[in-house]
Amino acid sequence: MAFELPDLPYAYEALEPYMSAETLHYHHDKHHKAYVDNLNKLIKGTEFEGLGLEEVVKKSFGKNAGVFNNAAQDFNHIQFWPWMKKDGGGKKVPGAILALIDRDLGGFDKFRNDFIEAGKTQFGSGWAWLAVTKDGKLEVSKTPNGENPLVHGAWPLLGVDVWEHSYYLDYKNERPKYLEAWFDHLINWEHVEELYAQAPGG
Repeated sequence: MAFELPDLPYAYEALEPYMSAETLHYHHDKHHKAYVDNLNKLIKGTEFEGLGLEEVVKKSFGKNAGVFNNAAQDFNHIQFWPWMKKDGGGKKVPGAILALIDRDLGGFDKFRNDFIEAGKTQFGSGWAWLAVTKDGKLEVSKTPNGENPLVHGAWPLLGVDVWEHSYYLDYKNERPKYLEAWFDHLINWEHVEELYAQAPGG
């Protein structure tokens, strides 16, 4: 069964002024669609055909760069759209998640700083993450290109795309401004809570 591009969970204008309709049109309709289309072509007739997306990501890592890059970016973006919502962000964090942030990451303000710093310091394209490790601890990390916590034995709870196509139309070369606006105004903390509930062993 072929992988499909999911619809955005909101209107293209919903995230303005922090992310423009134009950015979402390009990012979702062109970039994410290209990952899905390329992945479907690349897996045809291979060992990856018929596997679920998570399995393709894990099994292709370090073995098949073309399949991995497109599968991982498809997985990342499937989560990225619902990680954002109108009037999101800030300290509207569900209690259970906030308790874990306090326990593992030194409190909300330190977590915010560390997460934004991870995005700022990811050289070139990539992602910044909040993930839960195999031993149930939260950690902040960054990865290049399409790489994600799945391939390091962790489960992603929150991720921000720092590829230029995610912010250049709106913020030009000012990635720190994008990261601050994204964190403070767009995060959908309910989706973070949903993903925590789905964490393996959670």
